[in-house]
Amino acid sequence: MLFSLPDILALSFFVACWLGYAFVLEWTEFGQRGLNSRMHTYREGWMQEMLRRDMRMVDAQIMASLQNGTAFFASTSLIAVGGTLTVLRSTDDLITIVSTLPFGVQTTRMLWEIKVIGLAVVFVYAFFKFAWAYRLYNYVAIMIGAMPPSAEKDNPDARRHARRTSKLCESAGRHFNRGQRAFFFALGYLGWFVSPWLLFATTAAIVVVMWNRQFTSDASRSMTAD
Repeated sequence: MLFSLPDILALSFFVACWLGYAFVLEWTEFGQRGLNSRMHTYREGWMQEMLRRDMRMVDAQIMASLQNGTAFFASTSLIAVGGTLTVLRSTDDLITIVSTLPFGVQTTRMLWEIKVIGLAVVFVYAFFKFAWAYRLYNYVAIMIGAMPPSAEKDNPDARRHARRTSKLCESAGRHFNRGQRAFFFALGYLGWFVSPWLLFATTAAIVVVMWNRQFTSDASRSMTAD
């Protein structure tokens, strides 16, 4: 049997935590209290306020900052994919090193290569999310350029344009968050290279850290402070 029972349970736990966390954060009422969802509200407020402004250079600078940050993560994910695939060339040496660790377990070459390919898939998923987020931010920049002048701020068409822009910006932010979430879970996935039991621990640790940042961190509390 290629996968042992602990491997199957640990991998199932990893996937369940990733999907479960994403579902709670994006599709439940409780998730609307998270930091990500609260920022969506401010994206809409940003576009409505921009509609009232004549000078929009600051808004263009904010968009450039968002695009640059997304491009950085997209490039990083490609580098991570290349680095992960390079690990396949040193499989035998790495198996020997990991097996000597205190919690390391013996593994076969095929199983190790499957783990490496799985990690590469996670980074490929992250790249697609970041690349699409970058493209969406380009669309948002175009929408900002087409924003009606402030003299038309009360025009229904102008307000609809601002709402469309905010929804597009919200979609870009959502895909960026998914890519960043993949990065975090990739760190938890690394525990599997040592042992399935460590994968349980690292996955749980990642979920706890991200949950804290979304709901109980200083940043989250600052968004609800009076």
